[in-house]
Amino acid sequence: MSINQSREGFATKLGVLTATLGSAVGLGNIWKFPYMTGQNGGAAFLFIYLAATVVVGLPIMISEIMMGRHARANAITTWRKVAPNNRLWMLVGVGGVLAAFAIMSFYTDVVGWIFSYIVQAISGSLNSTDPQIGEAAFGATVAAPMTALLWQWGVLAMVSAIVIGGVKGGIEKTTKTLMPILLIMLIIVCIRSLTLPKAMEGLAFLFNPDFSKVTAEVVLMAMGLAFFKLSIGMGTMMTYGSYFRSDADTPMTATRVMLADLTVSLLAGIAIFPAVFNYGFEPAAGPGLLFMTIPAVFSSMPMGQFFMIVFFVLTGLATIGAMLSLFEVPVAFFIGSGLGWSRKKATILTAIGLAICGVPATLSFSTMSDVTLFGLNFFDFYDYLSSNLLMPIGGFFICIFAGWLWGEEKVRHALSNRGKLNNEAVITVYSFIVKWISPLLVVAVLLKGVGLI
Repeated sequence: MSINQSREGFATKLGVLTATLGSAVGLGNIWKFPYMTGQNGGAAFLFIYLAATVVVGLPIMISEIMMGRHARANAITTWRKVAPNNRLWMLVGVGGVLAAFAIMSFYTDVVGWIFSYIVQAISGSLNSTDPQIGEAAFGATVAAPMTALLWQWGVLAMVSAIVIGGVKGGIEKTTKTLMPILLIMLIIVCIRSLTLPKAMEGLAFLFNPDFSKVTAEVVLMAMGLAFFKLSIGMGTMMTYGSYFRSDADTPMTATRVMLADLTVSLLAGIAIFPAVFNYGFEPAAGPGLLFMTIPAVFSSMPMGQFFMIVFFVLTGLATIGAMLSLFEVPVAFFIGSGLGWSRKKATILTAIGLAICGVPATLSFSTMSDVTLFGLNFFDFYDYLSSNLLMPIGGFFICIFAGWLWGEEKVRHALSNRGKLNNEAVITVYSFIVKWISPLLVVAVLLKGVGLI
């Protein structure tokens, strides 16, 4: 289980935790998760989400990290090493790499909008209590083809520079710095929001249990959210697992990441919704409405421009860790593919490929809005392909392999660090869930994603 000296790895246990947490934390934490919690039963939805995480997201996350650490390889080569007698399993890794590439092709577009809003917030052009002003600003941001492309390419350049720095000097160093800053900024905005006169209305929206809103649809929604928020089924956790230290406790690290990711999401809700309700705005979901509503909310409060800048900066920081993990998936593959590529060459060529594939996604809101694939513009097509097909399919086969085919002895050796950890009970529970429960629930997520249930 020792790290191959020719292969990089995370240098510290803290680096393992912050890098993995950075992969899980993203735009969904800042807006989508708190909104879905409030609209679907508050604390009742939160309970269902936690249960779904334990039986869907967490077991697959542990499986990916376990296999990646065992193989010490990229997301495709890992399958060749753990299933040497059946090359078809490598297709699961191929699907993960494709999912990561597809997500980055449109996610960098959204992140470009966020960074453009940081500049607009600093300039004061977003200072208006009228949501229609925010709507017009957002429309102008996404409808200007070259401006939107330049922001997306700028994001790719920034992430590339970090990835070129390597696993320890780039990814680990960056996430160890960004995660504490993100937490501090979130707490600052939370404190300000909680001092508002009608803050309790926002907290009630987020935390009051309303079991009347809990339906089968809501349960499936919670399972899907748990699956996707932990960055599983896209090769990221398998790739990061290959960089894990030999003494890392995989189940415990994954559990800490899950709980920390949930904490960030709840803090985001506490930061946002007291202010939204205090100033009479209606909460709404989705990245677009984030850009339309938040400027008006913060413009309504004293020192609003300052807190608006802080909010968009922390939103931008939340996206960096996720982008690093997604970007590293194809980069790690190219480095280990036998082509002899250096990290720098693999990163630059990956960035160029993403820049090209990202063009139609970025222009889906302007000059290519009428161009569709299967009835979807490129932005929505990339999202559908990765979220509704590749990720749940990959998650299902990861469950089948880890639970049924790899072998109980290998699983126990991997998760106990060859007997050095006293976690037999944890491994037993994990094995039961990943074998009997997770696959069935992932199939339900897949069927819902393709509209069959």
